[in-house]
Formats: sequence, C-alpha cells, structure tokens
Amino acid sequence: MTLFEAKVYKAVLSIPLGQVRSYKWVAQKTGCARACRAVGQALKRNPYPLIIPCHRVVKSDKKIGGYAFGVKQKQLLLALEKELSRCLVG
Repeated sequence: MTLFEAKVYKAVLSIPLGQVRSYKWVAQKTGCARACRAVGQALKRNPYPLIIPCHRVVKSDKKIGGYAFGVKQKQLLLALEKELSRCLVG
C-alpha cells in the first residue's frame, strides 16, 4: 500500500454511514486536490471493500460512479446503509 492509498482509505473511513462524498472531496482530504482519478484507482485496489467503504464515494454530480463489484451492488449497499442510518438515528 502506498502512502497516497493510505490517505485515501483514511479519508473514506471518515465518511459517515448512509452518506456519500465525491472523489474530489477525498482527493482534497489527501492534500492532493486534483488527484480525483488517482483516488478512483486507489479505491479500485481497496483490499477491504466492506471495511473501507469505497462504495460511499460518488462523482461530484452525485452520479454513482464505478465500483469493483458493479454499480448495482454499489447502489444496493448505499440504499442499505441509508436505511440503517435512519433506523439508528430515528
């Protein structure tokens, strides 16, 4: 794992359950604000996709973006987490 990947994973771990952030947001958190594509590549290599919730990262326009296990799985995970967060809060 590279230092950049570690920074990406740390930023992604800070995204709350049921919420999403953009690739740009993650890039800014790493200190490399223009590294959006590099963030995507780092997330593609995520060794622990359910522990490091890379599915919570979306495009700046809030479109779903890619996911190693398929866009449909990403949508399902996001929907599940959104519902779980509602149950935990309310």
